[in-house]
Amino acid sequence: MPRSEIAGSSGSKMENHELDDTIKENLKTLNIVTRKINQLPEAEKYLLEHGSTYVGLNAALCGLIANSLFRRVLNVTQARLAASLPMAVIPFLTAQISYKGFVSLPLSTGNLSCETCTVTRSGLVGLIFGGLYPVILAIPVNGGLAARYNTALLPEKGNILTYWIRISKPVFRKMLFPILLQTVFAAYLGSRQYKLLIKALQLPEPGLETP
Repeated sequence: MPRSEIAGSSGSKMENHELDDTIKENLKTLNIVTRKINQLPEAEKYLLEHGSTYVGLNAALCGLIANSLFRRVLNVTQARLAASLPMAVIPFLTAQISYKGFVSLPLSTGNLSCETCTVTRSGLVGLIFGGLYPVILAIPVNGGLAARYNTALLPEKGNILTYWIRISKPVFRKMLFPILLQTVFAAYLGSRQYKLLIKALQLPEPGLETP
């Protein structure tokens, strides 16, 4: 076997070994943190473990409001339930999973250990996935309905972007407060979760007696 292939094989094994060590270390940290979180009062424990659900619910609410505003602008009265369901479910799942992936999990594994970083990351998740994304999602959903039921005069191909910018401007103005509220709420939640995690980490290991 050529030396280059041997070196490549050895390098690959070392990388895999390092990856396995990292995964094991993260799982060990997660196990320790989970045991300590279980010692917190039930309300604090629930907020720490399921805070992402609140971000998801707010995103679903933003989606329903944006959906209602675009329906009015485009004069869409048909398929109310068919449009409302995805506008609630998709933003809810997107925001919840994003918050868990970008904030909750890194906090639990020790990969996010700075309060300012946590607040910033939480706020960005709330802004992008919990506020802006539901409004943007409402455009194709209601645009498709308007085209299907001929409730609004849609533009020709060359004017599509200009048309949707003009249509979306008043909706985004009305959605400014819900988006801002979602951003502030997510940032506050991140700060609260960080403080609760620090509180949990300062607790003694379960089953160990303090002198």
